[in-house]
Amino acid sequence: MTVPFSGGCQCGAVRYEVSAEPLAVFLCHCRACQYESAGGPSVVVMVPEPAFKMTGTPKGHTVIADSGTPTTRCFCGECGTPLFGKPSGDFPFVMLRAGSMDDASWLKPHSTIWVSSAQPWAAISDDIPRFEGNPVM
Repeated sequence: MTVPFSGGCQCGAVRYEVSAEPLAVFLCHCRACQYESAGGPSVVVMVPEPAFKMTGTPKGHTVIADSGTPTTRCFCGECGTPLFGKPSGDFPFVMLRAGSMDDASWLKPHSTIWVSSAQPWAAISDDIPRFEGNPVM
């Protein structure tokens, strides 16, 4: 992996760069992530907010996550690419969507979360830890 790494939307209207290594990589099966990913899990890359720099202005939609926390899910208003999520409150992290990264080939998921919400047909690996909801951080 090389730091910094970058990404953005498919049309290029929103771009970002991250100047720190990810703190965690999750496969998330929560219902809100299923909406973003067409039914399966989202690959979520947790990075420190101070290391995240963005150009362009994404649109956002705030949902109540399965955890009960309001979370704003940001996406490109032009092409619709899911970009990142930002939980409300004192949460100093950005939850990038791996599909928005220029190169996500080096990612290694640390765990699978929200397996309690996974679709019955979802393939869930036994090779990494799994959690019924959010892991305790």
